[in-house]
Amino acid sequence: MNQYYEANHTNKHTVQEQDIVMRSRRLLDITGVKQVESFDNEEFLLETVMGFLSVRGQNLQMKNLDVEKGVVSIKGKITEIIYLDDQQAEKAKGFFSKLFK
Repeated sequence: MNQYYEANHTNKHTVQEQDIVMRSRRLLDITGVKQVESFDNEEFLLETVMGFLSVRGQNLQMKNLDVEKGVVSIKGKITEIIYLDDQQAEKAKGFFSKLFK
């Protein structure tokens, strides 16, 4: 085991990491997901350890969701991945909450 691994895995106050892996604009794996705020076939709004993340595209579907590990897999045609600031996130959450009332 290297020193970097030991130092970062023994400290309980380390910052969580997030990975985003895209394959051929058709499959997206995201780690560090706290919760899925909303989703439909054109947009996913995710709360992650790095902030709110919007994934947009066409024919989007949740392929995998592991809440305990904080992993989400999305398939479909990915056209945009963007982190939202707090104001944008609140606006997006408000929009989706009105749609699903």
